[in-house]
Amino acid sequence: MSGFEPEYFKKVKFSDTQVQSFLKNAFRDLGIAAKDAFPEVRFMFAYQALVKAGIAYLAMSGVKVRAVPGHHLKTLGKLGELLKDPDVSALGNAMRMKRNEDLYGDGGFISEKEADEYLEFVRSVLEKIKKHIQ
Repeated sequence: MSGFEPEYFKKVKFSDTQVQSFLKNAFRDLGIAAKDAFPEVRFMFAYQALVKAGIAYLAMSGVKVRAVPGHHLKTLGKLGELLKDPDVSALGNAMRMKRNEDLYGDGGFISEKEADEYLEFVRSVLEKIKKHIQ
């Protein structure tokens, strides 16, 4: 399991059914994001879909994400690395920081435009992952 920090990841053999289930859950959240009228809801479900897609991709690679502080950051970083797409890491981290500001800070604002742009970005990442998993 070279390149995976053991405090964040552990080697686990997942079945194809489990991996498909993880990806299905990511697409379910993406669907919720696409249908909701509130930009904050679209953003939060898009972010959740991205993290779940990362979990699915890592599971396909035989790696389980440990639920420890910082695991979203590590999941998104590793996903970008494995997909050879630095935008996944950069934009995923920007989404994570916005989510944290909303959750732990003063409730940062998500505009319609931002929500739509993040949603389209996440949709493109999920489609890329779907091609690798199927």
